[in-house]
Amino acid sequence: MASSILRIAARGSTSTFFRANTVARSQPLAARAGLLVPSLLAANSFSTTTRMRSEHQEETFEEFTARYEKEFEGVNDVFELQRNLNNAFAYDLVPSPTVLVAALKAARRVNDFPTAVRIFEGIKAKVENKGQYQQYLDELKPLREELGITLKEDLYPDADRELVN
Repeated sequence: MASSILRIAARGSTSTFFRANTVARSQPLAARAGLLVPSLLAANSFSTTTRMRSEHQEETFEEFTARYEKEFEGVNDVFELQRNLNNAFAYDLVPSPTVLVAALKAARRVNDFPTAVRIFEGIKAKVENKGQYQQYLDELKPLREELGITLKEDLYPDADRELVN
């Protein structure tokens, strides 16, 4: 209560805050505090905080997939590719293989091998278990071989063992 009075007092103009209120002075301090707040709220009917409203509707997985396939097809440079990957992996889901195919083709189009390898690291981090990761690897194996993308596990086979020891 006291912090809200101070916040309102800090926002209000000095003439409103120090205005004489003869009705309030005749009452005890606790009653005056109750009268002070409504009079300040009426004088200052604005808010300094913004409401967090989402103008976007909930998106289905199919709509998400179609949107990101389209985004990756329009990628023209490394910045766009990495920005779209960050956005796609920020959701609480693993992108579908078709989105990942579009992302891998975009990485090849902009000639960015490290990002292509990192896509598989992102998949590994997002899935719940090794079985799901293996399913993604099996699904994307033909494209991976066609584009010449090696996995981090293949590039640095001892890296996982060093982390365990």
